[in-house]
Amino acid sequence: MAETLAQAIERAAVLLGERPAQAAHDIEVILSRAPGDPRALLIAASAKRRLGDHTGALAILQPLARAYPNAARTQYELGLASAARGDVGIGLAALRRAVTINPDLAEAWGALGDILFEQGDIEGTALAVKAHIRAGVTDPALRDAAQAVFEERFADAEDMLRTHLHRRPDHAPAIRLMALVLGRQNRGFEAERLWRIYLKLEPQDPGARFELAAALFRQQKAREAMEVLYEILAGAPSDAPARNLLAACLGMVGDDARGVELNAGLVADFPKHPTIRLMYGHALRAVGRRAEAVAAYKETLAMAPTMGAAYWALANMKIETFSTEEEAAMDALAARADLPSEDRLHIHFARGKALEDQGDYADSFRHYAAGAAIWRASTPYDPQYNTDLAERIKTLFTRDFFERRRGWGASAIDPIFVVGLPRSGSTLVEQILASHSQVEGTMELPYIGLIALELGDNQDGRPGDAAFPESVGRLTADRAAALGLRYLADAKINRALGRPRFVDKMPNNFHSLGLIQTILPNARIIDARRHPMATGFAAFKQHFAQGQAFSYDLTDLGRFYRDYVDLMAHFDEVLPGRAHRVIYEDMVEDTETQIRALLDYCGLPFEESCLRFWQNERSVRTVSSEQVRRPIFRDGLDQWRNYEPWLGPLREALGPALETWRG
Repeated sequence: MAETLAQAIERAAVLLGERPAQAAHDIEVILSRAPGDPRALLIAASAKRRLGDHTGALAILQPLARAYPNAARTQYELGLASAARGDVGIGLAALRRAVTINPDLAEAWGALGDILFEQGDIEGTALAVKAHIRAGVTDPALRDAAQAVFEERFADAEDMLRTHLHRRPDHAPAIRLMALVLGRQNRGFEAERLWRIYLKLEPQDPGARFELAAALFRQQKAREAMEVLYEILAGAPSDAPARNLLAACLGMVGDDARGVELNAGLVADFPKHPTIRLMYGHALRAVGRRAEAVAAYKETLAMAPTMGAAYWALANMKIETFSTEEEAAMDALAARADLPSEDRLHIHFARGKALEDQGDYADSFRHYAAGAAIWRASTPYDPQYNTDLAERIKTLFTRDFFERRRGWGASAIDPIFVVGLPRSGSTLVEQILASHSQVEGTMELPYIGLIALELGDNQDGRPGDAAFPESVGRLTADRAAALGLRYLADAKINRALGRPRFVDKMPNNFHSLGLIQTILPNARIIDARRHPMATGFAAFKQHFAQGQAFSYDLTDLGRFYRDYVDLMAHFDEVLPGRAHRVIYEDMVEDTETQIRALLDYCGLPFEESCLRFWQNERSVRTVSSEQVRRPIFRDGLDQWRNYEPWLGPLREALGPALETWRG
């Protein structure tokens, strides 16, 4: 039977994706039979566009679009060809018309998002990405859930998807959508598991591989995320989201030189994108290129004047001041009710810092409190859970617990853990240690926390035999040794210098001291401590990139500090002398004596370079990066007293810890 015209056109359409040249040849034959057929003309134009002949494609598409103005796919092809030839405005208009005609045309939403990304339209890109997800769901049973995702009603979407997956547990599209929902809620551990299940069902989905990498990154599993990203980039070297996430991963593992290089390439390719420019500034700051970082932040603001994160990045340099014009712009932005809450909270924190520098402490505190309130409203925190966790830790980790496990774990002495609260001088301790020839400074490593999370594997946080810390009590000697070796293997990627010792300064590891003692009994533990009022206020006025949810309320801060002091006192009792305490105020007053004691505890010979720690040119990614590049100064010791009239809730919540904090 002879092939019909419709069959021939369909065959040519199928060839477009992988064999556009063959499709172009076949469609020419078809057009010789039916020269005016709009379907054949559209395929011919698409083939030319895919082969790089954008002018030839437009010669077909422009009259076709005039003849059929409501044909969504024609507008889609017109948009792609126009943008590729450099007519970005025409391209965007055509793509917007395409998605207006057919809101379910997923390809058009994807193309629109890509071009808006290149143009630096952050809000437009985000909307296009959400619409692309919704349009990509074609199963009628999932459309309501997809609409809920589009509207960011994630709890509703999750309920619908759980019901659906209960009936059809292996339904790949539902698994994919559920993984997206979990990822958008920053539930990386659960999202990772679902993406791995989905990729077994649909291994060729490139978007899913990127989302898996993103889920790994959210858990700070940078090494695993990088493996996935390198696979993606092997097939698509110019993939912007993958390159961007890889740059963030490189920063997470401390490879800042490569991170700067990758960020510079992204800036060159996407010169109009403010977020990419902002990330470049962060990378430059980490390696100490301060003036260039400031320039990058100010270039970001020139592109996106309402981007609060850029103002906060400048303020967070700690030694950067704002111009009168910049301060007026921040005041205007802070007063705007229509400004997104994320931008507004960054503006408040930045404005608070500027006013603090000017000595206007009342207005400064008002802005700090306003920023903290915005964050707290969107970030749940249960102070009672932390108190209960401390009690469970004390119940489990007794002197007898450790006696019965004497000799367990990996014997390595490599790690030096610096624990405590943020803004207590831990970065200073790390910088001093990293100035020693035998010690490498890394960063706040996530690996102990990941081990604790996986040991518990209880995402709801409820206590029980399977939860952390109780699960540590169920370890065998072999398992404890294996976990210690696993930690060392995971940390290897952060040890670029290959020195025999390294610093892990994740502050909240004080919750995991029992785990550390069980799996790494010869590691050193430094407890970096500072006056609780100074620590509390310094944390309150600091907007952290992630974590530290307790720090956005003064009462919660005081209670957290009190629980921390109480827990460390317990470990002092059951493991006498195990942790070496460094008091920030003592370090400031008698630096050499404190440094000698610190090195002696770590089993390290004294080196003069540790006294000149500010000359160390290593990368520093924490909020204290600029401060540790200067000699020790007294300025910060009593800054909190300027705010004492407003710190009553902190003082009250600290209770006895205000007197016993030195231990």
